[in-house]
This record gives sequence, C-alpha cells and structure tokens, in this order.
Amino acid sequence: MQEDNRTEFKSSFSDAVIESLVAFTNTKGGKVLVGVDNQGDPVKAFTIGVESLQNWVNEVKNKTQPSIIPDAEIITIQGKDVASLSVQEFPIKPVSFKGRYFKRVGNSNHQLSLTEISDLHLKSFNSSWDSYINPEYTVDTLSLDKVRGFVAMCNKDREVRIEDDPLTVLAKFELIKASGVTNACYLLFANHDIFSANMELGRFDTATSIKDSLSVRSDLFTEVEDVINFVRKHINKSYIISGDPQREERWQYPIPAIREIVINMIVHRDYTHYGDSSVKIFNDRIEFFNPGRLPGDISIANLLSGQYISQARNKKIAATFKEAQLIEKYGSGIKRIQEAFADYELKAPLFENMQHGFQVTVYSATKLTSEKTSEKTSEKTSEKTSEKILLMVTQNPLITIAELAANIGISNRSIERNISKLQKEKKLERKGADKGGFWQTL
Repeated sequence: MQEDNRTEFKSSFSDAVIESLVAFTNTKGGKVLVGVDNQGDPVKAFTIGVESLQNWVNEVKNKTQPSIIPDAEIITIQGKDVASLSVQEFPIKPVSFKGRYFKRVGNSNHQLSLTEISDLHLKSFNSSWDSYINPEYTVDTLSLDKVRGFVAMCNKDREVRIEDDPLTVLAKFELIKASGVTNACYLLFANHDIFSANMELGRFDTATSIKDSLSVRSDLFTEVEDVINFVRKHINKSYIISGDPQREERWQYPIPAIREIVINMIVHRDYTHYGDSSVKIFNDRIEFFNPGRLPGDISIANLLSGQYISQARNKKIAATFKEAQLIEKYGSGIKRIQEAFADYELKAPLFENMQHGFQVTVYSATKLTSEKTSEKTSEKTSEKTSEKILLMVTQNPLITIAELAANIGISNRSIERNISKLQKEKKLERKGADKGGFWQTL
C-alpha cells in the first residue's frame, strides 16, 4: 500500500489531516489513514481513545467551509488499530481549510490559485465565466448585424432554419437574459473594439527583429479571419501543376489546421487573465500562445492521445461557435491538427503548458515535396518564366505555346497563364489568328 491521488498516510491527527481531506473533496475524494508512517505501516506509539474519532470529525467540520463531515472508522493493519477518515468529492466546490483551498495532485496537496478557485466554483454550478451577466454591457453595446451574420452561418446547410429576430436569437441561446448581457455575448457581438480579447500578431526575422505587427481587438468571429489573413500574408505559397484545369495551391502550412488552432485559442482562452494572446510567425515556425493553461487533470500526453474529456473553459462561446459550424466536435480538434501536419509531411506540432498559458508551435519544412507534382512554381518563379517568354518571342515571334513549354520546361497551362498575365500588363500582344499569327512585345 502506498500514497496516491486518493490515499494519504499520517502518523497522528493534526491540521495536515484536515488539509488532505479538503484536497480530496476538491478533486475525486479519498481517505487519510491516521496512525501509519510514510510506508503505510502502523506507528507503535499511536492509540485511539474512546472519543477520538468523534472529536476528530467535529474538528474537521468546524475548520472547513463549507463544512465537511468525513466517514470515520477504525481498521486493522498488521494487527494494530488505525483510523480511516474518508470523504467523497464535494458537490459544491471549492472547500476551504482556514481560508485556504487545496487540490490533490498525485500523492501530494497543492494550494489552489485564484483562477483555479474561480473555475472550481463555476464548475460546481455547471457554469463558466462567459455565461455570467456583466453590468457594464447593454444591448446598445452589441451589433445586431453581427448577430444576423451568426444566424447566416448557423443556417448554412441547415434543414430547420433560424428565422427569429436578432434579440430573440440571443435570448434563445441564453447570451442575453432579463438581467443583462453575458460576457460571451459581448465578446461575440460587440459593436466596437474589445480590449479584453486583444491578440498581438507579429512577423519576425529573429526573436528580436520584427518586420510587421498587428493588434486585433475585433469580435471573436471576426478575430478568426483577421488572424488567418495575417498568417496567410506572411507565409509562403506554391502552386502544384498536375495537368488538371485548375492549379493547386499549397501553403507553407496546412491552412485548415492553422484555422483549427486559432479557433481553439479563441474558444479556450482565459479572458479573465490580464495577458494577451499572441501569434509569432518566424521563417521556420509559428508560435500560438494563449492565456490559460490546460486544466490540471489533463496532461499533454492525455491531449495528444485523445484520452481525456473535453472541458470548455468558455461554455457559451464554445456552444455558439459549434452552432455556427466552426467547431465540428468537442475534443476532436487536436487529432485533426496532428493528421493535417502528418499529411503535409511536416514535423508534428509541439503542445506545451508554459508560464500562465498554453502554446502550440508548428514547424515548416525546408523543402516542399509532393508525389503528384510535375512542377512547382512560386510567384517569384512566375516572374522569371515571364521574362523567358518575352525573350523567346522576341527571338522567334512565330513560336508556339507548345514550343515555349518545351523550351522552358513547364506545362502548356503554365505558359498560357503567364502569357495572359503579360497581355494584361500590356507587355505582350498576339497579332493575327492562333494559327498563322505571331507575337509582338510592347
């Protein structure tokens, strides 16, 4: 027998016993064996008086808030009597001991932070911070046009459409109540900048050299697109030409996975924390940082294996994003992100708790590869191709598209695209019919 997340050993009854009982009530319950050493063996000098158990129970009751009453009994270990004080997980949390709050982690007790105390309290009522009314906000601080945009997202491919007016929609989703506007509603539909949702975006050459930056303070739905657009602006894009009528775009990173990461950031952010979210784009990686660590009972290993129950920090925001069809299924986003990077043949993203938050780092490849690629042209390569075309048609105005393609080493479709661009730029003109005509540079 040994100490674990539901068992504690104490050689005698003291405040340390009560502390452990409080930690158990704030997690999954547990028991304290009194009268044993650290290995679980009975202490020789320990004795239990006639009224010891009752006195200990009363002391636990008087020193905890809300009061807890442990089950107390005498058990025998190796032929000697010891006391067993056990508690179940308390329905209304957190429970305190002398004004302090504890939780059980492994085989030890840890004092709760203010954020953990608040989260435990909200979870006790199956609620979250974003569902609470904020007296600072009124309906006048909301954009009803943004609510209509949300309804349009909900109605896409939906059999039973939402036909209600914006305020009725907000009421049905419990985003506004008779007493006022919830935190979630304000973050989702505010008609002005939201400083509590600030996200700092940056494109870096090095850790200290920044090329471009942007502060985003829009509503949460708009924020998703603002961040994605900034990422697109600062990552590379190539074209895969495989003979199909439409060329295929390939970004430096899988954009659907990047969108999934951004949505997770916005939905699970701790909006009560003073810190900002941030996205830092480097040449070889992107770092997504969010205030708010993983819940204490979910490890990185749990997250990556999928062996956990999804816990939305902001239940109303998560539910609203799901209704808008931006979240497919709770708890499945990490798997989709991993699969997308694997399909792209990129290094797996790094997920880590750090400081007061959570960070995801994604890495790019040094060279893009694709089995079906017959050729790849970046926008810079396209410029070089145009220069070659102009040179060749100057030397031979009768040259055909097929001959240009063969000489340059790219497809007919790529030649046609570059010629079209040159014609729009008024650098090249076709004289006469396709057959029998000729090219003229301008």
